[in-house]
Amino acid sequence: MDHTEEIRIGNTADVFQNDYCSVRSISSSRRTFLGLMLSAGAAGLGALLAVPLLRFLLHPLVQATTQPSWKEIGNVEDLASVTSPVKKLVKVEQRDGWRKIVSQKAVYICRDAKGDFCALSSVCPHLGCTIAWHDDKNKFVCPCHNGQFTAEGKLLGGPPPRRMDRLESKVEDGKLVVHYQNFRQLVPNKEVIA
Repeated sequence: MDHTEEIRIGNTADVFQNDYCSVRSISSSRRTFLGLMLSAGAAGLGALLAVPLLRFLLHPLVQATTQPSWKEIGNVEDLASVTSPVKKLVKVEQRDGWRKIVSQKAVYICRDAKGDFCALSSVCPHLGCTIAWHDDKNKFVCPCHNGQFTAEGKLLGGPPPRRMDRLESKVEDGKLVVHYQNFRQLVPNKEVIA
């Protein structure tokens, strides 16, 4: 029996309902498949975008801070004739969160009372100004508030609360190396902050 006969007989609703249900079933499975594919694609894209974002946010927490390292100053033979403090520059790398800062810091190399090398930070313990050696005055002078120090870094006068900060130094393979650090200002005792 063909459709024209069924229409004449009165089974029209059954034929259309069967055809509609099969089309609806196919259409429903396509929609489900497309919905699943769209969801999977969105989840994959979200995961891909989240990885760099999470690395950016968590980097300072999981990344080890830069350990202070020993900086080479020069050959001991070249520094053997040092009688008054000599200014040397050291390259310092600091990591501040996501930034890596490379800068040069001044260090003064001098001899202590025993004749051994010592390294002094050029940062004033008062407010962090840069201290300079003056050969004509035979002392260190801070230009900001006139803090004055001896050639070994002892406080002579002015507002600084302590002597110049002495840095660890040692001789390795005929070279003088210094462990550069930053210290807290405005406190009577030397406190390492970085």
